[in-house]
Amino acid sequence: MILQTLPLQPNLSLGPLLLIFLAALVFSVAFVPVVQRVARRFGVLDAPSSRKIHANPVPLLGGAAIYLAVILALVAFGSVGYVQQSASILIGATLMSMLGVWDDKWGLRPIIKLVGQVIAASLLYFTGVQIQFLHNDVLNYLTTVLWVVMITNALNLMDNMDGLAGGVAAVASVFFFLIATLTSQNLIAPLSAVLLGGCIGFLYYNFKPGAIFMGDTGSLLLGFILAAVGIKLRFPDSIAGDRVTWMVPLLVLGVPLFDTTLVTLSRIRRGIPISRGGKDHFSHRLVALGYTKREAVLILYLVQAGLGVAALVVMQADMVVGYATGFVVLVCAVVTAYKLEQLDLTETNPAPPGAPPVISLRQRLDRTGRHGP
Repeated sequence: MILQTLPLQPNLSLGPLLLIFLAALVFSVAFVPVVQRVARRFGVLDAPSSRKIHANPVPLLGGAAIYLAVILALVAFGSVGYVQQSASILIGATLMSMLGVWDDKWGLRPIIKLVGQVIAASLLYFTGVQIQFLHNDVLNYLTTVLWVVMITNALNLMDNMDGLAGGVAAVASVFFFLIATLTSQNLIAPLSAVLLGGCIGFLYYNFKPGAIFMGDTGSLLLGFILAAVGIKLRFPDSIAGDRVTWMVPLLVLGVPLFDTTLVTLSRIRRGIPISRGGKDHFSHRLVALGYTKREAVLILYLVQAGLGVAALVVMQADMVVGYATGFVVLVCAVVTAYKLEQLDLTETNPAPPGAPPVISLRQRLDRTGRHGP
């Protein structure tokens, strides 16, 4: 058989998972107004600027509500086993949230955040939450750290439009939850459930127009937990084993990865520093095509869901179907990236004084005579 249907396993009860999800949802809805007042009281606000889309200061620290919801829901309604198995992930998530709070209030140099991410990723590796398919300790460690840093920063960069980062994380959590229940993974299922509940509760306040932003407190938290969940996934009943299933986390988190790759390559091609903020992300380019901000966010939700469906196919596929699916997704990503990179973003993404102008790939090719009429 090319595809194998994986039935729900009887030893994974959905009742407690639903309770954990609802608890995280309720906690998140309850905590957001509290952290909103705290953010205003201590001046933790996101001020408007030329590279941002809001016109008035907006409270940050919304991610603190997600963090509290996740922790309390697991401790109060999860079994002891859930909490013990999740300990290293939750410790790393706490470190990410603390770094985020500091950055939201006082600012942190990128190198400090990077060091913190490497430490948190190393904690995961040495407590057994590690990439293993390379079958070499050094390569597995380096790949684990790279994956955690990459996904954490990808979610951080996606926090550029109301409802975007939280919604993409929620959709990814849905598919991680489905995969975990289909394969009876008692660690990943509750983590995905609480993350989903926390994100949906936050989105109640953050979906356009956003009354609060998650800030680095939330984006670093979400990215780290999603990266850890992706690492911890196992596929004991897969037809082709890890020769194919390594693609599953990449697909489930495909939108943040695509966005980061698009921005990085585009800025390198245009001679713009990668570290500079700007309105040249996937979402901004959709707006440049004529979509409203809400439509752009919803489109990215749908793209993320489509990639999640592709992940469900790959996890049950043999080598041929698995790599054919991955190849189709890759071709679509390359074509989409090329088309989006050609957009002229000069009006929506003005360069700072003294900086080189924003030049699309099509403009660059036209200037060098390597582009057809």
